[in-house]
Amino acid sequence: MKKTDILTPIGITLGLIMISFGIISSAGVGGFVAFIQVASIIIVIGGLMAALLINFNIDQIKSMGRVVKESFSQNETDLEGLISLFERLSERARREGLLALETELENVEDPFIKKGILLAIDGIEPEVIHDIMNAEITAMEDRHTKGRLILEKAGEYAPAWGMIGTLIGLVLMLNDLNDPATLGPQMAVALLTTFYGAVMANLVFIPMAGKLESKTEQEVFMKQIVVEGVIGVQSGQNPRILKEKLSAFLSDDMRKRREEQGDTETEDVRNEAS
Repeated sequence: MKKTDILTPIGITLGLIMISFGIISSAGVGGFVAFIQVASIIIVIGGLMAALLINFNIDQIKSMGRVVKESFSQNETDLEGLISLFERLSERARREGLLALETELENVEDPFIKKGILLAIDGIEPEVIHDIMNAEITAMEDRHTKGRLILEKAGEYAPAWGMIGTLIGLVLMLNDLNDPATLGPQMAVALLTTFYGAVMANLVFIPMAGKLESKTEQEVFMKQIVVEGVIGVQSGQNPRILKEKLSAFLSDDMRKRREEQGDTETEDVRNEAS
């Protein structure tokens, strides 16, 4: 299940606040006017879009909105719940057989888990299941890599187009050296395109691409746990052994918390018995 990732808008907002603070602390509120230059904005955004249109096909350009939207959402990950699910599946498979797991799938929403369990129910060999599911993981990684590539390229092109705008401004400035009073303002305008390109690249495009890469790594990590769980269920591993095997994927803090919960439950059982 996906939910809104508030860290992305918070990060962008914080970055804009820091930039605004730098402007206000040096030039006051009125200093914002000096940082607004329509021609510079058009050069950076227009040039960036032109470069992306040349670099990518129409389908990839259309997917840019969806890719950006993904950076504002995150998948809920419940490692402990996932381990408990496979522990339960393993117990039922050993007790009633793999066919009994079909009823368990009604409560499973993840299509990757469903696919793995169905392969196990069909009696597919563990090596074949491993190959099929890992092939799907690889395909997912490739799709995600291609999706975020457009943001990575935008992060490369934005500063370059900012520099192009600056060069245009410098050429125009050098053609008007007869009036020294205009050099300062013209230089400021020329530098604004570089400023716009750098801000867009380092506050928006590159961080978003990094966020998507982190999400892909997390999703691959979760799917690897699923693969190990499915193989364990299919091969009839002891539920306790499977639980310990999958617990190796947990962080030290998660393991400690599970141990504390286990000790608490054991103590509660003893108190009830006494």
